[in-house]
Amino acid sequence: MSASLRRLRGAERGVVLVEMGLALPLVLLVGLGGLEVARYSLTVLRMNQIAAAVADNAGRVRQGLDETDVNEIMIGGKLMGGSDFAANGRIILSDLEQRTNTSGSNGTGATSPGNPNGYRQWIRWQRCAGALSRTSSYGVPTNGSGVAVVDLDSKTNADHGAVEKNSILDGMGPAGQQISAAGGTAVMVVEVFYTYRPMVPFYSFATSSIHVFEAYNIRQRTDFTVSNGAKLSGNGRSDCRLFNTAVPAA
Repeated sequence: MSASLRRLRGAERGVVLVEMGLALPLVLLVGLGGLEVARYSLTVLRMNQIAAAVADNAGRVRQGLDETDVNEIMIGGKLMGGSDFAANGRIILSDLEQRTNTSGSNGTGATSPGNPNGYRQWIRWQRCAGALSRTSSYGVPTNGSGVAVVDLDSKTNADHGAVEKNSILDGMGPAGQQISAAGGTAVMVVEVFYTYRPMVPFYSFATSSIHVFEAYNIRQRTDFTVSNGAKLSGNGRSDCRLFNTAVPAA
């Protein structure tokens, strides 16, 4: 064996550098994973904060709620979500109430912690903002035939055709966490959807849909309809038929 080969066999210079070269990809992978988990957790927290703020603000309006009030609340929610929320998110605000007729088989359903009397519920109205194509996971306003009410220009009644008749909702919310409204009042129910896009695309939650839910009772308000004093139309309302970053128009 030549002297050069013997010296190479016993050489220890550069060992640390080689070890670092082997370990660095793993360290980087773990570090980026921790950063992505933290970022995802903060995003979920922010979506919950948006849902809570929208439900709380909608419940705080003491007098009758107007389309302009709803717009201000929705625009505030979109701003909380950051620059990409309007394109990748959706806010759905629903007015949940107890049916006035709670007798008979259609008036009472199964009892639960969120609805101890089992009184059926109905959705008086629903408003939306954000371009993400999502609808409520828990129900929509319906007419007397059980068909979804979507036309905000309908003059059928003050609620654009929505009625409590035949609604057999037990409440709104995930299974085991459903909430319901007491008689004579209403609950502002908010769902927020958001498509999460990561910085590091090769983790399991690389592209996932976040869906959160919050609800607040209204305060003092006794008129549960949504008026339109400014006669808004088209993009000027938080219309659930529209999936547009500019809805509602500021």
